[in-house]
Formats: sequence, C-alpha cells, structure tokens
Amino acid sequence: MATTIDDAQPNAGSLDRRFLTPARFPYRTIAMGTVGSALLMLAALGAGGILIRDPVLGHGPLSWVRYGHGRALANALLYSGFGLVVWAWVRLGRYALAGRIGSKPILIAALCWMAPLIVSPPLFTRDVFSYLGQGAQLLYGLDPYANGPAELPVLPNVVQNVHPLWQTTPAPYGPLFLLISKGIVAITQDHMIAGVILTRLVLLVGLGMTLWALPRLVKHLGGKLPVALWVAVASPMMVIHLFGGPHNDLMMLGFLTIGMLAALERKHVVAVVLVTVGMLIKPTAAVALPFMVWMWAADMAGPSKTKNFFKAGAAAVGLFLPVFVVGTWVSLGSLNLGWWSGLKAPQLITNWLNFPSGIGEAVYNLVHLIANVQPSPFVTVARAIAMVGLVAFGVRQWWLARGGGKEAVYRAAITLLAVAILMPPTLPWYLTWGFVLISAFPWERRNLSAIVAISVFVTLVYYPTGEQALYDWWFIAIVVVVSLYAAASLLRPDPLGLVAAWRKKPKDEEFLPKSS
Repeated sequence: MATTIDDAQPNAGSLDRRFLTPARFPYRTIAMGTVGSALLMLAALGAGGILIRDPVLGHGPLSWVRYGHGRALANALLYSGFGLVVWAWVRLGRYALAGRIGSKPILIAALCWMAPLIVSPPLFTRDVFSYLGQGAQLLYGLDPYANGPAELPVLPNVVQNVHPLWQTTPAPYGPLFLLISKGIVAITQDHMIAGVILTRLVLLVGLGMTLWALPRLVKHLGGKLPVALWVAVASPMMVIHLFGGPHNDLMMLGFLTIGMLAALERKHVVAVVLVTVGMLIKPTAAVALPFMVWMWAADMAGPSKTKNFFKAGAAAVGLFLPVFVVGTWVSLGSLNLGWWSGLKAPQLITNWLNFPSGIGEAVYNLVHLIANVQPSPFVTVARAIAMVGLVAFGVRQWWLARGGGKEAVYRAAITLLAVAILMPPTLPWYLTWGFVLISAFPWERRNLSAIVAISVFVTLVYYPTGEQALYDWWFIAIVVVVSLYAAASLLRPDPLGLVAAWRKKPKDEEFLPKSS
C-alpha cells in the first residue's frame, strides 16, 4: 500500500501542542465553513453559473451584481467564502489527525456546508443545465445520443442555458441517469431554478449511499472513519464540486462504494449488479468490474485459482449482461447503444489539466516557435501515447489485484485516479472517483497534506461561471500558492506566522522614547 497508519499520537513537531488536548464540539469551525458556504451561495447569484434570463435578479434593482464593479464584488465575496470553507476544512483535518474529534462533527460540518448550496446557482460548472437539456430530449421523444439539446422545439429556458459547446453534442452519460434527468424535467419543465434544486436533492441519494458504505469500508480497509469522512465527504471537491456543481458523479459513487463493500463482504452477485447500475449512470464505474472478478475468485473454494477465476468471470459477465440490457431498455425504451458513441464527446475539451493534452500543447508551442503548425496533431499523438500507458498501467494494477480483498479495492481506486488523470478530459471532480475509495485506507499525514493541495487547486482552476481559468497564468500562480499554503496549514497551524503576526501586540517599550 502507498499509505500507512499514523502513530497513535501526533508528532508534536508537526502539530501545535494545543491540538493534543481533547476538543469540545468544533462549533466555531463548523460555523466558519457554514458562513463561507452562505457567502458562496449569495455571491453565486452574480458570479456563478447564472441563467441567461434569471427570474430572481433579472433586470431588477440587484442586477448590478452581474456587471462591472458589481461582478468584481461578487467574485471577491465568492472567493472569500471559498477561503472560509477551506480554512474550516483544514482545521477539521487537524482535529481529526490529532484524535480530538470523532466522525460526527465532520459529518455535521459537511452537511452544514452543503445546506446553503441547495438553492445556489451552479458553482464552477454549468453541467447541470446539460443534464436538464438531455433529460428534456428523452422526455419529448428525441434521442439524446444522436443530437444535442439544440434540437428541442420546446422548453426555451432549458435549451438556451446549455453551454454552447454541448448544444449540439450527444450525451456522454449512462441511460439510467438520463432517465433520472427525464423525471426531473417532467416535474420542473422550463423552470430552471427548480430543476437545479431538484437535481441536487436527487443526487443526495448518492451521498446517502456513500455515507452508509464508508464506515463499513473503513472496517474492512483499516482506515480511520473521521479521516475518511474528512477526505471523501467534507472536502471542497465533494461540497463545492459534486454537490454545489452539481455533478452526477455523486450518484455513481454511491453505487460504486456500496458495490465494493458488498464484494468485500462476499456478496458478489449484489456487488456486480450495483456497480453495473452505477455504470448505467456514469460509465466510469465499469473500471471497477474487472477487479471485482478477482475478489470473487479469491473467495471461491477449490485449489485451482485458474478455474476459480474463469468461474468468477463467467458469473460476473452473466450478471452484467442482463442488468446492462434491462437497465438500458427500461431507461430508453429500447436497446439503444448509441450512448457508447456519446462517450467521445468530452474529448472535445482540451486543456493542460489533462496531463497528456498539456504535454501535447507544450511540444506544439516549442515547435511553433520554428514552424507554423497546428496544435491538434501534437495533442492527438500525446493522448494516444497516454492511452497506451493507461492501458498498460490498468492491466498491471489488475494483475497485482489477483489476491482479491482490500488489495483489489486499492488497485481499482488508483486505476480510477489514473483514468481521471490520463484519459481526456481531466475535469476537477473526476478525482473523487478514486479518492472516495482510497479515503477508507490508512493515511500518512503528509499524503493528506497533498490531498489538501490537490483539492484546493482543482476547485479553483475553473472560474465560478464554469469556464476554465487554466491559461490565466497570474491567476494560476496565485492558485498554486494558496493550495500549497493550505496544504502546509494541515501540518502546522499558521505555517508562515501570518495570523500570529497580525494578532501580536507591540510591546509598550517599543513606543517609549529611547534614553540618550
């Protein structure tokens, strides 16, 4: 394993001594994050993923927050709220690492921080508008895997708020999620605010499933529940991206976590069915299925591991196929496999957050200094090389998982992370695919510090409107500094002494005249 268990007592050199004493319930820390979340919600009315025709502000007396200095003020307020949420999250992390709090305060904190965002405009994304558009296509008898929402002759508010990139792009999601979106649009119709709120409430089912599975996964995988909840549920990636976004990954993760738990508890039929259902929401869940075959084979009686593997593989395929076929038929009314072609749509996104795309762009910029060439061949070749590397990495992790058990869960989790990083596109919330599973394993403190840096960085590399900020280099430089400072703050409160310097009062003698 890449992670190891922390010592029973934290290192006094890495944590302030006052963090070694028992803590009361962290009311102030939770309140700090809740205030920050409320600021996010309010500021998003001017700086978030706002509607083109907004019935709340529209052209009323408060519409000024969307233009000029008002927009700048809304952005300042939003980033201030984000800072408070991160500050509170890091403080909770220090408490959890020091053993000062249990899992209950962390769970309450996460729910309190999510609560104001239920009614917020989308944050750092506009994907939820695409969900509603694709659900509307299915509701009105159009094939969302053939064309984009622009073909809809009804629901003008839904159509016009879909991002221009996705107006004519087929849906890249599983048929079961489109059925869920169809149900939401059937209720909310052209009322976009109601559609966004109802989407968040429905996705809470996925959060509830994850919360149910995590304590049980921790028992199997050897981690600490407060730390697991802090990484998987209270982090900015979960609170702000998956819920504040919102994103359908939240629903998929619910099925994935319970499916992995079922496999660890030798309920392999249930496990394969649940993960297949998760795949029908977002296809990424399919990455876990080959690892679950090893888990099933390892639990079979008999001396021949080879025979057990083929028995488990045949049984898994025998379960997968009918669930996949029935799930697709029920969702779409036919065995429409066009959604597989829709998986190519996200590859339209090209930016350096996806590692191979970034390498391709960097090589292109160097060559472009000498010759006038197009960037696409460089990106395409870099992506192709990365895909070969990803397949090799995935096969190796799958082979190393042949012992089954928690080793297979770990290998599946890091493979999910590799898919998020190497397969285009890489979007910030994709990292939750692996982090939620890995959170249940033991962690070293320095690795948790890296999680803080990554969580803050990937949340901020998109503007609150959902547009990327990746080529605003001064902004990215500030994001890197903030991310590193947040990471250092987990290991040591106020690592640069900034708060201490602000609080420090000058000594009286510094103001007395010097004697001659």
